[in-house]
Amino acid sequence: MAAGQEAAGTRAEDPVRVEDVCVHAFRVPTDGPDGAEEDGTLRWQATTMVLVQVHAGGETGVGYTYGDVSVAGFVESQLSGVVRGQDALAPAALWHRMGAAVRNAGRSGPGAMALSAVDIALWDLKARLLGLPLFRLLPAVHDEVPVYGSGGFTNYSRPRLTEQLAGWAEQGIPRVKLKIARRPGQDPARLTAAREAVGPHTELLTDANGALSRKEALYWARRLAEEWDVRWLEEPVSSEDTEGLRLLRDQGPGRLEIAAGEYGYVLGDFAALLEAGAVDCLQADVTRCGGITGLLQVAGLAAAHRVDLSAHCAPAVSAHAFCAVERLRHLEYFHDHVRAEHLVFDGVLRPVDGALRPARDRPGLGLRPRWADAEPYRVHGRRPG
Repeated sequence: MAAGQEAAGTRAEDPVRVEDVCVHAFRVPTDGPDGAEEDGTLRWQATTMVLVQVHAGGETGVGYTYGDVSVAGFVESQLSGVVRGQDALAPAALWHRMGAAVRNAGRSGPGAMALSAVDIALWDLKARLLGLPLFRLLPAVHDEVPVYGSGGFTNYSRPRLTEQLAGWAEQGIPRVKLKIARRPGQDPARLTAAREAVGPHTELLTDANGALSRKEALYWARRLAEEWDVRWLEEPVSSEDTEGLRLLRDQGPGRLEIAAGEYGYVLGDFAALLEAGAVDCLQADVTRCGGITGLLQVAGLAAAHRVDLSAHCAPAVSAHAFCAVERLRHLEYFHDHVRAEHLVFDGVLRPVDGALRPARDRPGLGLRPRWADAEPYRVHGRRPG
């Protein structure tokens, strides 16, 4: 529906009611060695996208998250009934209704992922009903989001690692990240190969995924900065160890930033990191932290603490959502999510000059599911039509 246009048979002041909520899930195998990928603390064989459609006024909004297929069941059992029949033009109000409804079922973890997917779908729906690109509907501060290439899994061969990182650099992406700390004895050779592959002017970022103790992390922080000019160390210790993160900020090299926050689900998770002074740069995942409504709250919190905010993954959504983040740093252009989004959707953005720029000529997120291509990977729901 174009801006200002009334739905047939309604008055301008009438709400546009949500008619239905449909949930799908697709399990996409990894393309890593022997069908698996590894980081410092986890090995996995597939990435599962839970996709939510919300229908109203002749339009369909799309939202999604990455998690276990059980998240799809959570949407159906706890959230679909909350939003059906409600005003599709009031996603923030519905966010609060959903949050109240899942209090006893579990607000963090899968509950937050489920709520995030529905919230994103509602914002996408509202933008489509108004005929606007989603980032134009939001209080946008930016019209593009810088990215960094992210992959570099610990079980990659040396050639696979260097080819991936150098490929991003050759595409004009000025920063790349690799996983470390699963087999620390192998990391010096991997880091040397990575630095040689991308050259001296590409920023080299690292992610330990919480694999190190505090003393191990401090040792590696110094080596990373001095030997390979690494400027970013993500989750050197568990993100729950706010004291350990603060210790690394205080005692680590001055030019090496400590980052965490991707596992934040509710506002208190982010407040804990910021109030402890635990991070130089905060991270948030729009598909985990309560969707776009939740992200706007996190962005305000980061601004109040004068700390930059970096987008964790889900580039097709994050490219729009993080335009509304005042202290935007960059977006993780994560290998697995890029693969899944290109498989499931038409309209996925590609980086240009190291940034994602939301399309101005497509309403909402600008995404359209490719059901035929996604169908072989379906693990929940039915193909529409």
